[in-house]
This record gives sequence, C-alpha cells and structure tokens, in this order.
Amino acid sequence: MASNSLLLSSFLLLIMFICSKSDLGQLKETQMAFYFQDYSGGPNATVIEITGQPNGLLSFTKFGAIFCTDDPITEGFDESSAQIARAQGLYVTSALDGSNTHVLISIVFTNKEYRGSTLEVQGTSAQFERVREVAVVGGTGIFRFARGYATFETLHYDHALHYAVIQCNVTVYHY
Repeated sequence: MASNSLLLSSFLLLIMFICSKSDLGQLKETQMAFYFQDYSGGPNATVIEITGQPNGLLSFTKFGAIFCTDDPITEGFDESSAQIARAQGLYVTSALDGSNTHVLISIVFTNKEYRGSTLEVQGTSAQFERVREVAVVGGTGIFRFARGYATFETLHYDHALHYAVIQCNVTVYHY
C-alpha cells in the first residue's frame, strides 16, 4: 500500500513538472569584450600561487600548480578604464608538460548594467596559444542559464611589473 502511494505521488509530481511552464522569456544573445588587469607579482598581486614557491616566483608551467585570482576587469584596455567586474577563481596547471591550465572563473559584475550577475567560465586553456577558448557553463542574474564561450588573448605583458592585460571576448545565450 505504501509503495502504491509513493508511486502515485511520484507520478503526480512528474505530471506537474511536465505540465508546468516556467516563463523565462525569450532566449537572448549577448556579446561582450572586456579586459582583465592581471598582476602576478608585487604588492598588489591579483594572482597568487596556492601551492606556493619558497622564492615567491610563480611557476605557471609546473604540473599541479594551483593559482587563485581576483583580477579587476575593465571596459577598456587601460587599467584606469572603468571597472565593470572581477574575475575570481582558480587556475590549475593540468598538463604534465605545463601547456594547459584548467580554468574555473566567476566573472562577477559590479557595473550598473549587470551588477549582481555572474558568468561561470570553465575549461582547458592552452596557455601558450595566442588565443585561448573556454566554455561559459552558466550564469546568474541577467545571465541565468547562460551558455556560450569566451576567448582570452594576452595583449600586453610587462615582465618587470608582472603585469598583463588580457582581452576577453564573450558570447553567451541566456534568458
């Protein structure tokens, strides 16, 4: 008797789920370009190696190296350009030869247009390629149910300052 009741309840729940209509609105495409302001050294570093090197030097090609990042994202190339978001997350050097990193980044928007929304970026990044592509696997707020892709291209690197400007182009579909 209890199993019949459980079966009936499960069936009714399934019917309700199938028949319910969530009003998400129309699927939209959004394309954006912005710039990561990345400091991998110095007193204002925005990237640190969690696994740590005794001499403080980052080893981006060492298999198993794990990095934490909190890069400001600006709307223009120049670091004094308006900040629109933060790139917060992890990089893990995941190839034995150091050629690939696994990227897990939340783009956390802080500007007026997208404040409180995020894009979740994940995938293998071939770190020695000029342009690297990873997946956008989700989002929140305005970008709820986002899916798409992001490309990264290092446009500038100052070895003395450990400073890089990385252009990110994003194409996402969301509701």
